[in-house]
Amino acid sequence: MSTRQRVARVLSVRPVSGAIRVAEPKFSTGWVSASGGPISDEVLIDTALKVLAEKLVRGDLFESPAVTRNYLALRFSSLEHEVFCCLFLDNRHRLIACDELFRGTIDGASVHPREVVKRALAHNAAAVILTHNHPSGVADPSQADEMITLRLKDALGVVDIRVLDHLIVAGAKVVSLAERGVL
Repeated sequence: MSTRQRVARVLSVRPVSGAIRVAEPKFSTGWVSASGGPISDEVLIDTALKVLAEKLVRGDLFESPAVTRNYLALRFSSLEHEVFCCLFLDNRHRLIACDELFRGTIDGASVHPREVVKRALAHNAAAVILTHNHPSGVADPSQADEMITLRLKDALGVVDIRVLDHLIVAGAKVVSLAERGVL
C-alpha cells in the first residue's frame, strides 16, 4: 500500500484526481473528505506525520539517511519558527526518542549543550542525530550552526555519546553537516 493510500485511509478521504494542484495555498493537494469538503494542507501534513511517526517507533533502525531526511523535511518544513531537535539512538542506531529541545524565533534558537547532554543521558543514548530547521528556506549552515555542532560533539563526547550528524531542514531541502565535513 502506498503512502498516499495510507494517508487516504487515515483521513477516510479520496483524492479528487491523480494530480496534485499547487496553485491554492490552503487546499493545494486536491484531497476531499468523504463528505465532499476540501481538506487543508495542514490536516494532510499532520496525518502524513502520524503515518511516518508510526513507522519511526522506538527500536527503528536508522540505516537509511533518506528515511531520516524525509521524516525531518516533512516534520519541519512548514514551521515559521526555528526548532532544534535530537534523535536519540542506542548503540545499534535504533531510535529511542525524537525530542524537540529548543524553540526559537524566525531566525534563531538558543541551544544549551548542558540540556542536550542531560536529555541524552536520561534516554541512555549511545548516539544522537542533531537537527534544526531554517524557516528562511536557505539550508546552508551558518558559522553558528557549525560552532554549536562542534560544541555539542565535544560535550556529548565527554560522556561517550557520538554525534552522527547535524541535519538542517529548509523546506524540502535537508543539508548534512557530516557530509560537508564538519563532523
